[in-house]
Amino acid sequence: MSSLQKRIGRARSTQVTLGTLAAAYLRLVWNTSRFELDPPDIYEAVEPDLPLIVAMWHGQHFMAPFIKRAQHRVKVLISRHHDGEINAIAAQRLGIATIRGSGDPGRRHDRKGGVAAFREMLAALAQGYNVALTADVPKISRVAGLGIVMLARESGRPIFPVAIATSLRIELDNWDRSAINLPFGRGALVGGERIRVPADAGEATLESYRLEVEAALNAATARAYTLADQSEKDRHRA
Repeated sequence: MSSLQKRIGRARSTQVTLGTLAAAYLRLVWNTSRFELDPPDIYEAVEPDLPLIVAMWHGQHFMAPFIKRAQHRVKVLISRHHDGEINAIAAQRLGIATIRGSGDPGRRHDRKGGVAAFREMLAALAQGYNVALTADVPKISRVAGLGIVMLARESGRPIFPVAIATSLRIELDNWDRSAINLPFGRGALVGGERIRVPADAGEATLESYRLEVEAALNAATARAYTLADQSEKDRHRA
């Protein structure tokens, strides 16, 4: 990519345009897809545990803003990278407040500009906001970082693993195996069991909970794709 193309791509006007278009497109997908909830009482089940730390896999998170219901207050962690600015604009257009920061390859969300973001997430949870974030180690797909379990330990709030899939999608061959959701299909929103990290969790305990988050997200993702891809005939047989 030429330096001119990079400058255009990073221009605020370009980012606002792309973010606004992305939000409009995601609304189209949501409004034209038939989504199934699993479990069916997912919202009623989690109500006593609010606010939650909502965990997702990167690349499978594009429809996540639509998890929110009108009564929910939500903030989402988004990278400070210039591509993250487009995501932040899209999230804001969809009614989601943002926290800017990221983790690092050492599996921490409290580093790399993340110290302030980590504190902001703690403050948001204390104020009653649900906080959503992708759990992957940056640039390493489907490997959960320690940051999310550290956030659960320090905040006392449970982690809620979720996955959203659509039957119509384009699957990219990139590091996070991104799924670009397409409109006019079926969809599934799956929630796993809440994961509670004790306040006195040490290094070994944190690692066990990290693995639990990883397994729960993989299970929720597999379930979401199974439901989304299930034919109407198979649904009636089930």
